[in-house]
Amino acid sequence: MKASQLFHKDEKRIKIDFPFNNIIASKLKQIPDTKWSKTHQTWHIPYTKTAFELLKTLFPDVEYPQKASEIKRETNESILLPEEFSEDRTQFTHQKARGVSIIVFGKRIAIKLPKNDFDIRYILSLGYSKWNTKEYCWIVPNYDKNLECLKSYFKDRITELVIHAEHETNFSSSRERKIGKNDLLIIKTSAGRLKLIFGINKELIQTIKNYPYCNWNTQNKCWSIPFAEKFLAEIKTIAEYQNLKLIYEEEEGDNTRTLRISKFDIPNYHECPEEFILKLKELRYSERTISVYKSSFEEFINYYNETDIDTIDEPMITTYLRYLVIERKISSSYQNQAINAIKFYYERVLGGPQKVYLIDRPREEKTLPVVMNEKEIADLFKATDNIKHKAILMLGYSAGLRLSELVNVKLIDIDSERMQIRIAQAKGKKDRYSILSPRLLDVLRIYFSSHKPKVWLFEGQTGDQYSPRSIQLIMKESTRKAGIKKKISVHTLRHSFATHLLEAGTDLRYIQSLLGHESSKTTEIYTHITTKGFDQIKSPIDKLDIF
Repeated sequence: MKASQLFHKDEKRIKIDFPFNNIIASKLKQIPDTKWSKTHQTWHIPYTKTAFELLKTLFPDVEYPQKASEIKRETNESILLPEEFSEDRTQFTHQKARGVSIIVFGKRIAIKLPKNDFDIRYILSLGYSKWNTKEYCWIVPNYDKNLECLKSYFKDRITELVIHAEHETNFSSSRERKIGKNDLLIIKTSAGRLKLIFGINKELIQTIKNYPYCNWNTQNKCWSIPFAEKFLAEIKTIAEYQNLKLIYEEEEGDNTRTLRISKFDIPNYHECPEEFILKLKELRYSERTISVYKSSFEEFINYYNETDIDTIDEPMITTYLRYLVIERKISSSYQNQAINAIKFYYERVLGGPQKVYLIDRPREEKTLPVVMNEKEIADLFKATDNIKHKAILMLGYSAGLRLSELVNVKLIDIDSERMQIRIAQAKGKKDRYSILSPRLLDVLRIYFSSHKPKVWLFEGQTGDQYSPRSIQLIMKESTRKAGIKKKISVHTLRHSFATHLLEAGTDLRYIQSLLGHESSKTTEIYTHITTKGFDQIKSPIDKLDIF
């Protein structure tokens, strides 16, 4: 392959000569603004330093002369000199002063750098690169020669290069199973998924692919889908139709995880620093967020309980995060909370530089929310004798409220004229309105006449705000009395509200607004839960004369 200068349509370009090869041409197209010239019958790229550096990175063996004495003038082209690039070098000098940070976490490379269109194009050209809005950095897969390409491209502009040791974080407990070609093994996991192990079966595979969040586990040679009674029933029907031997098992919970360190485990337990909490309050973080950050940061500082907080360095933080994933086996959301709490202290409280912390973990297995049917909802309310408790649960279901929203409703938020409930400063500090049910309003009036709350709709014995824990206990007791066997919580009322609205024909956009979802994709998950109309659908096979 040879590079030379080319004038095409009055524009200076870099001409690339190489024997015809689709693989090389495809690779060359990774360079932004790569074009094919019918006139010259050649590929050409922009005459810029960025494009040229990327060309050398993609094709290290490309030939081009390095000395002025090697220039050969022709009618409309000349040999390329690297020094002739016309980009403004002051821009790169300025960026060099600010520096580029490259941090490697296992299978990912995090890049923090000053905003620059040329650099962004280069990063995107590496493939599967994406912007991480939470960590405010670019993420590039750490495979092939991506790290070497980045080091070659940024060169002396790199002011920080950290490579963290890679650790195995896959803690799958799947055991080897032997399944016959006419067997279907279904395992309900403790994580709320269904593992499906069977022989080659195109019809079954096609059915599985239609389910949300389905995936194929290459290591364990099995399919996995979220657990739902509807999905399980459909798969059992297919197994019965195809005369498959069905084996159903339920996985026991994981008892190998390390428990969190408590005040009783160590003699010198550290409380969360006061300046940490004051800074959160100063920035008007919600009480819920303050509580979560405080708890997460306390666990962190007590992991290093014999070390001064301000002397904990970046490798120690990474070690702690790995401990959370490998030994504590925490969820992705808990991991993000821990990272955010640590970053808040060192960046916002102490005023340190922004850092990136990325820990490779097994892909999160997504589940579908548990939903009660209308009969179970009615049984739940019937089993709740206390009028106050009944009003709390009815409000949660009839308006689709979160637990934190239930305890925050005030008397002034109930608008009986417009039949609306105002949910003030909900998740994301957003206000919204939900519907006020006439039947709920009747119950609220009975409750109000007997309890006479003053500020909060639901108040404790001393007149203060009702506690979330009390509502959870109410839900647990009513569930037991109603004989409901499903694993449900207060949030299940919200899921049931959305699903029942959808089954009643309510437009998804209205449901999104009532729930306060920022993205419609979050609301669309309920379309996979509803069973409305499935009894009216007939399989195409029923129309065939096959006997």
